[in-house]
Amino acid sequence: MVNTHMYTAYSYIYNIYKACLNFSPDTFTKFKDSNGNFKKSLINDAQGMLSLYEAIHLRVHGEDILDEALVFTATHLESVATHLSPLLASQVSHALKQPIHKGLPRLEARYYFSIYPQDASHHEVLLTFAKLDFNLLQKLHQKELSEIARWWKDCNFSRELPFIRDRVVECYFWILGVYFEPEYLLARRMLTKVIAMTSIIDDIYDVYGTLEELELFTEAIERWDIGAVDQLPEYMKVCYRALLDVYSEMDQKIGEGRSYRARYAREAMKNQVRAYFHEAKWFHKKHIPTLDEYMRIALVTSAYSMLATTSLVGMGDIVTKDAFEWLFSDPKMVRASAVVCRLMDDIVSHKFEQKRGHVASAVECYTKQHGATEEEAIDEFGKEITDAWKDINEECRYPTTVPMPVVMRILNLARVIDVVYKDADGYTHAGIVLKDFVASLLVDPVPL
Repeated sequence: MVNTHMYTAYSYIYNIYKACLNFSPDTFTKFKDSNGNFKKSLINDAQGMLSLYEAIHLRVHGEDILDEALVFTATHLESVATHLSPLLASQVSHALKQPIHKGLPRLEARYYFSIYPQDASHHEVLLTFAKLDFNLLQKLHQKELSEIARWWKDCNFSRELPFIRDRVVECYFWILGVYFEPEYLLARRMLTKVIAMTSIIDDIYDVYGTLEELELFTEAIERWDIGAVDQLPEYMKVCYRALLDVYSEMDQKIGEGRSYRARYAREAMKNQVRAYFHEAKWFHKKHIPTLDEYMRIALVTSAYSMLATTSLVGMGDIVTKDAFEWLFSDPKMVRASAVVCRLMDDIVSHKFEQKRGHVASAVECYTKQHGATEEEAIDEFGKEITDAWKDINEECRYPTTVPMPVVMRILNLARVIDVVYKDADGYTHAGIVLKDFVASLLVDPVPL
């Protein structure tokens, strides 16, 4: 299979990212005049402003000039967009909606296919190879999804558990955002099954189970023994058996010498379920916690620490026990990814969730604690999400002792959230938000 990053549609994105990793914010002082304001002449260079705007999204804490530059470039790009050539106007509009750094590489490449031929300097042969590569890899993904969908159907979840969100395709799309490369086929299959099971468990705790039933299920997860199934209600038995089967398969697939990986994954799932039960008790007691109290639990129920841990299980030898120990130490990057997930999710879904009956979200916790309005809460959370991205960027620009492929999984998990939860709860309302994204990656080939 052709290496995707070799070709133009991907290299444009990849090279911007790589070039920006080691830039200094001092570079941007040359764009300011003697009064400390950004030069008005920059407004006449829309292409330059667009490049600057994209680069700024890799900023970290302490780079105040980049915070100013983001406001400057975004404001002026919006004002000049209607006066640009169709090609540049499309790029500006797309970037303002979805910056490259926060986008999913496959989706960004798919968009770039549509505009690259309009560039007079485009290379026709390379473009053809890039399209062929995209379509070949899409065939592999379609085959994987078919096998996962067959597993889902064989488990009979939709019939046995009619209250759950039937989202196996969307789960696969989610994990495709974490790693699309051919070499991560095994890891992708494992993680898709785990996130699908997590979605079922989430719905059991959120919308269906009684507190007594949830206590039984939590105890069964702690035991992690098929013998515990007898204490569960019938509908929970379906989920519990399937969950143990998924992790048993995980043990078998990773082979000897890597069994420690599955142990970390199981412990991460146990942490997940404990947090779900904690939230369920809040809900049944009608307790609205303080924001700090809420976030301690809600960052776990975001599932991002668990998904980050599980994402490594099926990867190659580059992942060692040290990587799992790092993840279990609650590193800043993983926590930041969970903050992005939790707050973006709560901002767009809290009204719907409260209507169907759900534990108080970050929005309700903040407004009650501070006597604030919903708009004030959302504004504050927007700042926290921005800070979380700066934490993520620090790990990308100044990698820790874990290898970059491990860091990339966490970055990609945050990117999925930015795409799926930008304007609405794209997972719950998948038919509205994700339909076109899924079609572009998994249904429609790129026209040659």
